[in-house]
Order: sequence, then structure tokens, then C-alpha cells
Amino acid sequence: MQDSTPGARAGRTPWLALIAGLCFAAAAPAASLDPQRLPGIQAATFEVVSAKPLQDPLQYERPLPLELLPFQQRNDKYYSIGTAFAIGDGRYVTAAHVLLTGVDSLWGPPALRDNGGRVYAIDKVRKFSLEKDFVVFTLAAPPAVAALPLETVPVPGQAVYSVGNAYGTGVVIRDGLYTSDTPEQQDGRWNWLRFSAAASPGNSGGPLVDKDGKVLGVVLAKSPNENLNYALPIAQVLDAPDDLARIDQRVSYQFDVFDSTISNTFRTQFALPLALDDFYAAYSARVDAYVDSQLRELLGKEPQRLFPNGEGSSELLHSIATMGDFPRLITRNSSGTWGLSGEAENDVRLAANGYVTPGAFGKNLLFHLRKPDDVPADRLYREPAVAMDLLLKTGFLKRNVGAENILVTSLGAPAKAAVHVDAWGRRWQEWRWPLPYANAWLVVLALPVPDGYVGVARFALAMQEHDQLINTRALTDFVYVNYDGTLAQWKEFLRRPELLPAALRDTRIDFDYGRRFSYASGRMRFAFTPQLQAIQPDSVLTLGFAFFPDRGKVVWDAAEVWLSAKASDDNYLMLVRGQAPPPHLGDDYRNDWEKKLRRQHPFDAKVRSDEDATKITTVVAMPGADDPAVLYTAYYTAEGSQPQAQMQDKLELLLQDLHVLER
Repeated sequence: MQDSTPGARAGRTPWLALIAGLCFAAAAPAASLDPQRLPGIQAATFEVVSAKPLQDPLQYERPLPLELLPFQQRNDKYYSIGTAFAIGDGRYVTAAHVLLTGVDSLWGPPALRDNGGRVYAIDKVRKFSLEKDFVVFTLAAPPAVAALPLETVPVPGQAVYSVGNAYGTGVVIRDGLYTSDTPEQQDGRWNWLRFSAAASPGNSGGPLVDKDGKVLGVVLAKSPNENLNYALPIAQVLDAPDDLARIDQRVSYQFDVFDSTISNTFRTQFALPLALDDFYAAYSARVDAYVDSQLRELLGKEPQRLFPNGEGSSELLHSIATMGDFPRLITRNSSGTWGLSGEAENDVRLAANGYVTPGAFGKNLLFHLRKPDDVPADRLYREPAVAMDLLLKTGFLKRNVGAENILVTSLGAPAKAAVHVDAWGRRWQEWRWPLPYANAWLVVLALPVPDGYVGVARFALAMQEHDQLINTRALTDFVYVNYDGTLAQWKEFLRRPELLPAALRDTRIDFDYGRRFSYASGRMRFAFTPQLQAIQPDSVLTLGFAFFPDRGKVVWDAAEVWLSAKASDDNYLMLVRGQAPPPHLGDDYRNDWEKKLRRQHPFDAKVRSDEDATKITTVVAMPGADDPAVLYTAYYTAEGSQPQAQMQDKLELLLQDLHVLER
């Protein structure tokens, strides 16, 4: 059985899984019921429908070719999402997962539609069971139809007929056999009816009837790889307590960056009857609280192994893993070691020197947006639609219409916007855009950086919005990112303190084009003039941020400063923080550290050639530190082959105003 709880992680489809029905099978010949039974069955069986959105806020590359859709689909004002049937006393039954498509829905609330096209609003929810996957409800203005007769003691081996809204094309009847019973998988508390009559998307919630038109069960699901379908015995619906919603279901929960899983039972209940909106509010409050607790429990599980704790984190805490401008995710491999994941794709070029680098990890879209020069920084950082319109040029969002995929070119302003501060003090802009045609949301957390944004995004079905949001927020704690841009971009960025991460609040970066550049933090400071290297608007400054231990805790801070005269220039300077490695990291780390302590090659201020460039390197410690735990390596690189004396002069210019402030 598929778990339809919004918090359930296993087997979840992150993209636009829009069909509510869980049943899939090949078509079978139409059932041959007594014609006298058919009118009653058809009158008492209804489509479950939701009204299509009246407005579409999205813009597309061209008009949608709606003529490619079947006539009924393009002209229907409703989406067909399942089946329901009358059981008497003014009550109706459908599958719980069909009704739950209305949770936080961007479509109209679920309603019933009869064979004549009349639509009936749901009034009160009277019984609900998530584990048994059924709901009993009443209608605000019910039709005058006779309920289907019920059979509470079905006999295996008899002919049965699945009745339902197969593929959203109206109620159809198909034949097969009731083959056997099988226990429900969690605790064996009841038996499912297994049958071979065909069932398709849209059949969920419909009746399974015998040759006399009596209801044996509620059609719900199928085996994954065979034409063997499942129904809940109707006796389970009738025997369930009145005026009560019950949730008692085992749910597995996972998180993207490691393979640990927790499995707990989501168990709660609340009183009925409730109006439909009130039912959804009560249900959502409990589900949201549950998934909150599961995420906390999972992240709190084995805290000694969760980054940045434990020996598995040590390699990352004693290195600068990348100086690239594409965001990466910190993930744990099967051996328990934390490293970087996430693959970048080819850049998508934009006008005026802009580009987007898209990529992915699992179901997450990762991106780096380099702002086009003709887009004002003020607009980019204050108007989310500007950034999203640029991201959409990668083609990551398309709407399927018939056999065509139509590019979405604009989402407009986000419906929901906030600021999320992660565990490291980085201030992410949180945006959520509705995708009404899909009953889904696009969730984006974008981190402002000097040249634009880096970020992570994912799609969420409307009923899973909260779960996907809290997971994306939690994921930001595991993003590895550097801050890169031209000095002109840095100037625009630094004048907006509301965008700065905590690590830059006490860092001072000053420059006067053609005169002087200076950098000062609580860890080190340095300055230089154009005598060392040109200082101009298109000079490029990259701060390589890393995670490292500091005074008994792990911090996220600048560990490398890289500055070139301009983007295409091979002349650059670099200052890199290093820290004494713990013994368990092994000889390679210790040997490298010993070389730095002793200023041995290549840290001996002697020139060396490297890929058509000349480099010179030395090491600086805090004055008076006899056995320093922190060292800064100073590099200068020049294009081509350069003499020792000239490179020595450049290195001395870099060192003359360099001061290490930590031991």
C-alpha cells in the first residue's frame, strides 16, 4: 500500500504527481451485470472532482496548445480525482487519500458530481481513518438517490465488479474475481479483499460490487507489478466509530544528506463531525506537528555522527573543499565520512555577462545565478520575480499539454516570502510560488551573494508544502558556499547589511579603486596598493568560506581570500587559513602541517612553475606564537615565467601589511 501521509518520505514523488488514484491496471472487458442493476449503481456512484483554478498567474513562452487535450478534458471546469458512492442515511464514502488531495489545495474543495453533471458540495466529515484509507461524509444538498446495498460477509471466488471514474472519463464498470483476503501489512488488524477486476487512476474510493450490485468493499490500491487490486471490506467502514477521525499509521522518514531512516507510528485522533475546511485544518495541524517532530528526531539521532560532529567530519573541517561559486551539499557517505555532493550542469548564458549554473542533488535543484550587468542590484535583491525570471531561462519548469512541454517564462511575485536564518547565520530569502495547474508549490531558498544568488529549490504537492518547506530549510544548514564577485559587485552587496551573513558582520572590506584595498576580520588583516596588483571595478574578490573548529565549537567563516586584477587575469594573490590537524587524520595531513611550520618547500618563498604561471608561497603566524595552532599561507601567482627577485618583491608587498590575529 502506498503511504499517502504528507510526512511519509519513502517512495514519495517530489515532482508533480497529480493523479489522486492509487490503482493502476490494464483495461478489462466491460462487466455484464443485469441491466436492471446498472441505473442504481450509476446513480449512487459519483466522481470526486475539484474545480479548476479560475486564474493562472504563470506566463509561458507561447499560448498553451489546449486544443491538443481531449475535448472533455479541456472543456471540463473540474479536475476528476477519484470516486465516491452512497451508503445510506445521507452518507457517502470515498478513499481518505482522495479527500486529502484537498488539504491546502490550490484547486477548489473536493465535491461530488453525478452522471448528469450536477455537483454537490461536501458538508460534514463524519468518519475518517488514514490507516484504513476511507472517509464517510455528508453533502450540503444531497441528491435523491437510493444507496447501494451492502454485503458485509463477502465470499472469495465470486465474480466482482470495480465501479469507478477510471482515468477521469466517467464511471465505468469492469469485471473480475474476488480471489482472496490478505492481512494489512502494519499489524494484521484486518484483511484486505484482493480482486482481479481492472482498476485505474480515478477508481480510488469507488465500490467493489458483486453480481447483485451489493458493495463488498472500497477500491483503494493495487500490487505494484501485477493485476491484483485491493479493497477495504465495507464492514470496516460500517464498524468504525462514529464522529471520530483516527490516524494510526507507521511512517518512515528520511533526510537528504544521509541514509539514516526512522520509522515511527503516527497515532492521533480528533472529534468529528467537522465541516470540510475545519477537518482540513485539524488534520493539517496534527500532520505538520508530526513531521516537525520526525525531522527533529532524525536530526537528533546519533548527534555525535551528524555534521560537524564526529571523526567523519574531520576531513571537511580541516580543508577548504572548493573555491567554486556553485553551491554544494554536505552529505555523509556509507563509510560515515562527510563530503560534498551535487553536480553542476553547463552554464546557461544570459545577456550582459550574466549566467545561471543549474545542477541537482536528488530531488533538489541547486543553482548559482550571476546577475547580468544591466540588472540593478537593488532590483535583484528586492524583487524575487527578477531572479526567478532569470532562473526560468534554464528551462527547468515546463507545463505538459498533450504531447508538448511548454516553457514557463515567469511566475510573477511569490505568494509567500520570508527570511530564513540557518544555523551558521546565513540569511536566506525564502520564496514560494504556487503552480495552480499542478496543485503544487515551487519552494526556493536563495542566498544573496555578491554576484547574485546561490540556492536550492524543490517542488511540493500542495498537501506536502509544510513538510517540503521544513526539509528545505533544514537543508540550508548543509550548503557549502563561497562568496564571489567583482569589486563593483562587492560594493553593491556590502552596502546592504540585511543581506550579510553573521560571519561578515564584523569583517571590514574597503577599497578605493586605483589606490588601496584592505581586509580586516577578527582573524587576520591585510592591505595592499596597486604596486602589488591592480585595484579596479572588474577586479575579482572571492572569499572561500569553510567550517572549522574554533574555541571549542565549529564555526563557518572565511578561510581563504583570493583576489585577482580582473576575471581573465592569471595574476592573483591568495591567503589561506590552516589549522593543526588532529592525530586521527593521518600522516598526509600531519606532514603538510609540518612543512608549513618549518617553511619547507613549497612554503619556502622560492619561485616554482605551475601551468604556465610562476608562484611563490610562504607561511605567516601570529607574532610570538611558538607552537601556533593556526597558520596563514600567503601565495602570489604571476602569469608566465618570472624571476625570483621580482616574485620576492611581490610577496614582500603582500606581507608588509599582513597581520595574523589568532594563534
